[in-house]
Amino acid sequence: MWEAVIHILLLSMKSITVRGITIPTLGLGTYQLTGPANVDLMTYALESGYRQLDTAQMYQNEEEVGRAIQQSSINREDIFLTTKVLPANLGKETFLPSVEESLKKLKVDQVDLLLVHWPNSSLPLEEYITELMKAQEKGYANHIGVSNFPIALIEATLNLGANIIANQVEYHLFLDQQKLLSTCRKYDIMLTAYSPIAQGKVIGNEIVESLGKKYGKSATQISLRWLVQQDKVSAIPRSSKKERVDENADIFDFELSPKDMDLLRQLHSPSGRLVVPPDSPAWD
Repeated sequence: MWEAVIHILLLSMKSITVRGITIPTLGLGTYQLTGPANVDLMTYALESGYRQLDTAQMYQNEEEVGRAIQQSSINREDIFLTTKVLPANLGKETFLPSVEESLKKLKVDQVDLLLVHWPNSSLPLEEYITELMKAQEKGYANHIGVSNFPIALIEATLNLGANIIANQVEYHLFLDQQKLLSTCRKYDIMLTAYSPIAQGKVIGNEIVESLGKKYGKSATQISLRWLVQQDKVSAIPRSSKKERVDENADIFDFELSPKDMDLLRQLHSPSGRLVVPPDSPAWD
């Protein structure tokens, strides 16, 4: 019993501060988590200490996320809830109505963070960033941000007057994001890492596994610890199993040495990117 209590306390105490806003360091990614069983899984994650949930219009599970929040014993104000606007909904006529629909599905009046999911090259950036700011002004979102934005688009977004606090991108041991991370730190923006365990590819890697033995942790835990130990970095691993949800959260009772952090950085590869849609932006 006491181990469970300590686990929850460790997880709930870890947070990032950007622009004066406190955000849980570790969140639950919900991509592909649909149906009643996954409502129970998300509720379990909240009861276990997770306080950040990440969803998106693209995931088609906002209703399930909303039910999990209602089903849990955790107060809504203690949960940092993020959703993202589908690229097809970024136009002036569809942006705000799509956000209103998301709020209905989530059964909330406001999300904590609203993101543009991917840049849309067929629309002017100003058009959908203006709508993003309007969503914040209307109270649909407490905070706003972007996802899958390279440096040039982040700076262009800031120049439009958008007070973004986050950029959610693919980031893991095999993908170098140091240029982007440096820019995020420069502007006091959180970098949220999706696919943080490289879709399972960290498992079996000789260096990661050897460090796992050294610290008494799994390859997954070493990989997640490497991320959250970096300034301004949050991670949102996804899992459909309760034991993996617990495993992913059990990363705050140890610290990687500077030497081991550098060793893991050597795994970066130019070909490490896993998520490359046809209309991807020009990555840094």
